[in-house]
Amino acid sequence: MYGYNSSDIFKLFEEESDNLIGKNSNSIILNTFLFNKKLKLDGLRSGKPIEDLYDRIAKEKGIKYIKDIKFPMLVTATNVVDEKEYIFTSNRIEENEKYIDDIEIGKAIRASSSFSVVFDPCTYKDKIFLDGGILDNVPVDEVKKMGADKVIAVKFNSDKINKFSNVMDIAMKTVDMMGNKISELNLLNSDLVVTIDTDGTGLLDIENSEYCFNSGYIAGMNNMEKIKELLK
Repeated sequence: MYGYNSSDIFKLFEEESDNLIGKNSNSIILNTFLFNKKLKLDGLRSGKPIEDLYDRIAKEKGIKYIKDIKFPMLVTATNVVDEKEYIFTSNRIEENEKYIDDIEIGKAIRASSSFSVVFDPCTYKDKIFLDGGILDNVPVDEVKKMGADKVIAVKFNSDKINKFSNVMDIAMKTVDMMGNKISELNLLNSDLVVTIDTDGTGLLDIENSEYCFNSGYIAGMNNMEKIKELLK
């Protein structure tokens, strides 16, 4: 987004991961599910460090709001107040309240990645945002509205459940199942689906970040000929 290549982004994540996500988050989540009868609206991790990091990176490039980005892009988020999808975009294609272009970069990323329960919801004006994947994990139609001729979608294989799986594994599996069901039609409408296998890596398993990075790279290279053919 800001002129960084994939290696730069991975290095940045490695350096900032403890601040962004925190250590031992999975065990904290598991204990909360098992022993807490009541949960507040707040999540188990604050998303503020994510917001601050992206704002800092954007500021270094002279960018503050998502509309300041020079190429078409969009990020989805779910407003739990009115149960609707909203689109943070640098290319507002129509006058509709669901398209927002005057939000700061950091807040847009934070809102879109505020995974339910794990992170605090992100408040913006009169809205309370959570992960965009709740309603639209693969926004193929929205990308096409912005003028994309070809759409390459990315799909992650859901983790397998076996006798060694714990309650958190099962909870995440149900989320994956719901997300995959919602995404089915959009995946069919894309021109190519690149599937990445993360082999049981959990949402906050930052110690497996290098494995996930390499898995994405391998999946991309395995599909390179198809991608080149598609883009001719």
